[in-house]
Amino acid sequence: MRVDVVTIFPAFFDVLEVSLLGKARGAGLLDVRVHDLRDYATDRHRSVDDTPYGGGAGMVMKPEPWGAALDAIIADAATAPTFIFPSPAGELFSQRTARELSDAEHLVFGCGRYEGIDERVFAYAATLGDVRLMSLGDYVLNGGEVASMAMIEAIGRLIPGVVGNPESLVEESHENGLLEYPSYTKPASWRGQDVPDVLLSGHHRRVAEWRREQQMTRTRTRRPDLLPPSS
Repeated sequence: MRVDVVTIFPAFFDVLEVSLLGKARGAGLLDVRVHDLRDYATDRHRSVDDTPYGGGAGMVMKPEPWGAALDAIIADAATAPTFIFPSPAGELFSQRTARELSDAEHLVFGCGRYEGIDERVFAYAATLGDVRLMSLGDYVLNGGEVASMAMIEAIGRLIPGVVGNPESLVEESHENGLLEYPSYTKPASWRGQDVPDVLLSGHHRRVAEWRREQQMTRTRTRRPDLLPPSS
């Protein structure tokens, strides 16, 4: 998968060189290219923002640098990409979304700042590929970098070969609509707290039943909104 990121803080994405995603890049499973939006500005100050029409506080990112950046990315793209712009006004990003996007050949993340990106940029991007505005949740961040990083990791780890044991992906929170069950390791007793007996029993059916029960209990207690009304 190819992933392009447009941002005014390219160093933010240096962390992609470490951990599983770094290994995936080294193995050729993930091709990440980070672009500095200021490289596409045309004035000597490398300006990428201006005052909003209609007045109001803050600044808005200008369309010209964005248009030039997107054109440069498209120029050597093999297929029409999916453009993802983090936005509190976007659709909610979920595990289902991550799995859907993990099948894409080319994703482009546009990291907005200030009061956002000129709306015409989204319309222009829609002439080049699919456009999706995505939100991590009902809160506001200073820019799109944190959200893009979270989405890249959530999507990237689902690419075949990135995670060593693919079976571990199946039992994670949200994969089946429920939260993940609690996990334990050695020692069996630690500071007065014991591992549940069922996990020490070696009885696989009982362990599976216990884990399913824990998933339901956790989800009902912590995230009842994930359960259908009948539950």
